[in-house]
Amino acid sequence: MNFELPQDLQAYLDKIDAFIQSTILPLQKRDDNNRFFDHRREASRTQWDKGGLPAPEWDALLARARSLADQSGFLRFAFPVEYGGSGHPTQNLWMCAIRYFLASNPEYGGGVSLANDLQNEHSIIANNPFVIMLHHYGSAEQKKLISQAIAGEFRCTFGLTEIHHGSDATHLDTTAKPVTLADGTPGYEIDGNKKWQTGTHVATHHLIFARTSGRAGSAKGITAFIVPHDAPGVCVESYEWTLNMPTDHATITLTKVLVPATAILGALDNGLSIAQTFTHENRIRQAASSCGAAKYCIDASVAYANARSVFGKPLSANQAIQWPLVELATQHEMLRLLILRTATEMDAVEARCAAEGKPPWVAIEKELGGRIGMCNYYANRLCCEAADRAIQVHGGMGYSRHLPFEHIWRHFRRYRITEGSEEVQMRRVAAELFGYKGSPSQGKGKGPRL
Repeated sequence: MNFELPQDLQAYLDKIDAFIQSTILPLQKRDDNNRFFDHRREASRTQWDKGGLPAPEWDALLARARSLADQSGFLRFAFPVEYGGSGHPTQNLWMCAIRYFLASNPEYGGGVSLANDLQNEHSIIANNPFVIMLHHYGSAEQKKLISQAIAGEFRCTFGLTEIHHGSDATHLDTTAKPVTLADGTPGYEIDGNKKWQTGTHVATHHLIFARTSGRAGSAKGITAFIVPHDAPGVCVESYEWTLNMPTDHATITLTKVLVPATAILGALDNGLSIAQTFTHENRIRQAASSCGAAKYCIDASVAYANARSVFGKPLSANQAIQWPLVELATQHEMLRLLILRTATEMDAVEARCAAEGKPPWVAIEKELGGRIGMCNYYANRLCCEAADRAIQVHGGMGYSRHLPFEHIWRHFRRYRITEGSEEVQMRRVAAELFGYKGSPSQGKGKGPRL
């Protein structure tokens, strides 16, 4: 077993670092753009007098950074080959290593920099699930949206969560019934609501999941529709203010919204399979980012404790400072290796499925879903614990906004809910551990492989 990153991957990380140092960080430091990242970050990013929405200057700066990354050949790394992606055979490993590297870097890590600002899911290496979903499920006409999505001209929210339903996504209140449109073509009338529609303030469309047949609680009978934001009957009811501002998380209602049948993405009544297309890739990449941000907090705390002198000796001489960081460092290292191993096994499953002519998502869920759940829930929790410890070690300055730890804690606390709640992730691990609900060990009395 080789625990070192492949040489070509390490070389690519070096290229990323050189690009950030030469192009992205100078932009961040120019024209007082650093106000979006230093102690003024929340105030500078937020239009407090306009519903708490992101400032246009902030959105424009992120777009400029993405454009520079695209021009330099980095932005599309994880996209399909047809759209400028690398097509790398071990892409899960590479993306996890990249996201860990960006989040752990001592100069631009923590998810608080123009290179990789995770509050906005912004990165110079893009992670755009809509590109993947359109590529695999879109009609010929819908696939034309992919280039627009990469250019930022097609911006879509993910409409699964509702006012009354989150983790219980199969109990949707939103419905779509077949109708004949005014021009005589088949269509659907959508009624319902969606909550936490991230990016609504700049959205051109919403991907709306609605029940088209079957009973509440059934995974079958849910269909995905691409709905224009300006369609009659789509209404933004509110933007929810959150622990980390600004907000772009809207609650929308849909009242007798008419769309053509061609708005369906994928197969009728099989929309949840679309939602699951990118789930595991997204969760393992998120785990890598959280693990990296935890490393950032741990390293900063160790450095500060060594440099800070109290009572005539280094702060780090105190076991009360050492031991919590020892615990975190140990947990981080075990988690990092588990993430990289799991990503490597995901790549192996994808290669096998490609050879068999099968989509990989069902096999990944069956064989690795529990492990991915382990990585995701524990990484998000570990990052919050590491940020909290960094605040404590740094004392008053840690509590201030002049250091990034309070921002890291507030942002990464979100992932314990939004990437599939911690409890849902643990439930998936339990299914693997105790052998129920269709897990690989069902009926065998076996836990996860070691």
